[in-house]
Amino acid sequence: MENVPTPADELAVIDRELRQLDARRGQLLARRTWLLAAMRPPVAASAAPPFPPPGTWPAGPRPQAEASAPSVQNVLLTLGGILLAVAAIAFTLVSWGHMGIGGRGAVLGAVTLAALATPVVLLRRGLVATGESVGVVGLVLLVLDAYALHRVALADMGALAYAAGVSAVLAGLWSAYGLALPRLRTPLPAAVVAAQLPLPLWALAGGAAAPSMEWALLLTAVLDVASALWTRPVVVRRFAGVAASVTGGLAVLTGLWQSLAAGSPAGAAEPALLLLTAAAVALFAAWRSPAAAVAVSVTAGLAAVAAVGGVIRTTVPQGWAALGYLLCATALLAAVRASLPGRVVRGLAWASVAVQAAAAVSVLPAVLVSLAGPVTRLTDIWSAAPTGAREALDLDVPLPALAASPLVLAVLAATAALVSRRLPAGPDGNGTQTTPGRATPDPEHAEAGPRPAAAGAPVPLPAWVRPAAACGSLVLAWAALLILPVVLDLPYHVAVGWQLVLAVLLSLLGAVRTAPGALRYTPLAYTAVVCGLVASASVALLSLATRPATFAVLGALPVLLIAAAFRARGPVQQVLACAATVFATGLAGAAAAAAGLQPHRAALVLLLVPTAAALAGARLRRHPVALPVEAVSAASGLIAVALSAGHAPTLALVLALCGVIAAGAAVRPERRPAAAYLAAVLFVLATWVRLFAFEVTSPEAYTLPVTVPALLIGALRRRRDPQASSWTAYGPGLAATLVPSLFAAWGDEHWPRPLLLGLAALAVPLAGARLRLQALLVLGGAVLTLDALHELAPYVVQAVGALPRWLPPAAAGLLLLAVGATYEQRLRDARRLKETFGRMR
Repeated sequence: MENVPTPADELAVIDRELRQLDARRGQLLARRTWLLAAMRPPVAASAAPPFPPPGTWPAGPRPQAEASAPSVQNVLLTLGGILLAVAAIAFTLVSWGHMGIGGRGAVLGAVTLAALATPVVLLRRGLVATGESVGVVGLVLLVLDAYALHRVALADMGALAYAAGVSAVLAGLWSAYGLALPRLRTPLPAAVVAAQLPLPLWALAGGAAAPSMEWALLLTAVLDVASALWTRPVVVRRFAGVAASVTGGLAVLTGLWQSLAAGSPAGAAEPALLLLTAAAVALFAAWRSPAAAVAVSVTAGLAAVAAVGGVIRTTVPQGWAALGYLLCATALLAAVRASLPGRVVRGLAWASVAVQAAAAVSVLPAVLVSLAGPVTRLTDIWSAAPTGAREALDLDVPLPALAASPLVLAVLAATAALVSRRLPAGPDGNGTQTTPGRATPDPEHAEAGPRPAAAGAPVPLPAWVRPAAACGSLVLAWAALLILPVVLDLPYHVAVGWQLVLAVLLSLLGAVRTAPGALRYTPLAYTAVVCGLVASASVALLSLATRPATFAVLGALPVLLIAAAFRARGPVQQVLACAATVFATGLAGAAAAAAGLQPHRAALVLLLVPTAAALAGARLRRHPVALPVEAVSAASGLIAVALSAGHAPTLALVLALCGVIAAGAAVRPERRPAAAYLAAVLFVLATWVRLFAFEVTSPEAYTLPVTVPALLIGALRRRRDPQASSWTAYGPGLAATLVPSLFAAWGDEHWPRPLLLGLAALAVPLAGARLRLQALLVLGGAVLTLDALHELAPYVVQAVGALPRWLPPAAAGLLLLAVGATYEQRLRDARRLKETFGRMR
């Protein structure tokens, strides 16, 4: 029978063994320190310290040095190499003139040969770091030898041409030296760096056979690509890859600049050839280098599009260049189905997307002008009928600048639709294709096990690409149709009708996509609704140029949007219904303006909208559309209040009508709490505004209309709920009149107001005592007391002034004696009164 320890017991055993190992390690480190000290030569005839017995070994290691021996060695060797290189440069540049030509050559050559030969000896003895430092000095001396040779023997040769030749020779020498001594890591990368200079320096030097700078950079990039792909040392491949990115990028940028600056097809042909060659080299490099395939493929795709698009740009009229580049980028998407590695396909696809995004940005101003241009009509409503769409937008742009915009947007929309329908489904979070049946591992995520997909297989895109492409296709198609009247400069009424139909169709599309039996709440439905609403707002603003167009558009939009709302479901239905309410408000305002009504009278017309919304809400009851529509219609009421603010009688009428609408809504149980309070507030405000218009200054005229209904409502509540507190039922209503009247009475010099307030305050606590209600007793008694003090205050002041000065202290003393003598009885009476008062409600 075996006893398996519990996890806690096993953990305790492991911890104990770990502590023993730590103690043993400390003992061994202490022994090692003692042995190192014993092996050192004796100093001043002193022997090694005696090693303590095992029982007295220290438990922990000694403090270690801050820098390791290899680090110190590398620092020293680096500093030594730098100092030798500086000395060599100083000798060559400063002390060269003090020696003859023979001595000069002999010294510098001997030092160079010695510096290059010394690493051979050092490597045999295993001193690799020292040999590396001396080898670097030798490389620097070779550069100085070349400089000295030019100053002494080849001074007549051009500096750039000589530098080009020397850099090529040095690249070859350093390559040979690095291959001969493969343990040195510096010569081969130095050779790669030197190899970047010959062709660009030759191009700068000029000459009959010298290439242009862009071709020199491209040829250098080709050599770098070859080195990066076919050389063995990893460090050389990395240096060559970085160099190829720099030189190739400069060549592509130069070719792009020349292509954009070309004014004829012949002038664009040479940059196009350069860009196509660079694209071919980059595509080949991406094919053979999977690690950098995506980034290099993007460069290849952009270079190819710039090459062909640059030639097309010089052959088409002004404004059509974007379409040429776009067609080239669209053709590049054919690579998605080509027999290419997946990373290369992805890079080409991103290049195409980048060009398409640039094309969309180029036509964005035309779309924005078509949408927001009607805003200029807000300051000039119903002034004159424009002849065309451009005049309605106050747009003065030549036709060639806008002619290609609809075609660009149409091509973009077609491409996005193709992406949403033709491309395969995207990978899930694990990098597998989300296809029913089985999961195909993505080559980027599967490093072992499943075999990567073969070249030519469609590359799956992320799952969000297809719905995003579908929504983008809809937006682009709508934008193309939107700017068509502006591009063609259609007549004004045709442009208005075109945009109205477009807005309604988009709204209906969003409604149909959310109907029963269809796919609900799709991004495409929301996109269609948003585009439809934006188009509706734009056409509503565009219709303000003429009165018939305004009434036609604002009359049709509410009806059509309500019809679309009946076809929709969920949030789309609510949004469409609210939009219809907004445009109905605009129609009411237009009707008031057409009738020539003043602003405070136009406010009464606007109240038709919340009235209709309240009636529709009574019919719809708890339908999801009812509450949003009533809330939006309340904005019409606020606008009406703002319009009537300058005329007090009309403002009072508007507030009263709003209160009637709210009271009608309060009849419905689902609206009762909020609508009832709102109706009460509106009625009170209407009463106060009316009294202000009548120049009434007495506060009771403002407060009594609040107190009476509040007390009636409190009485009804107490009848339905006898447990309700008197403070909740009657407190607000009583305070609404008693408190303002009390403040007014304290500042009133006449007797009627304090007398009437005192009589009312006397009746309130009497009623509270009869009904045993706490709120009436406290409020009425407090107001009655303060009102009585106000009336007795002058007489009290006169009496106090006539009494002797010793009388107040004496009266206070007597009062204290009386209170102290009857303290116990008063305390018992107070307790009895508290119990009686607490039983009241």
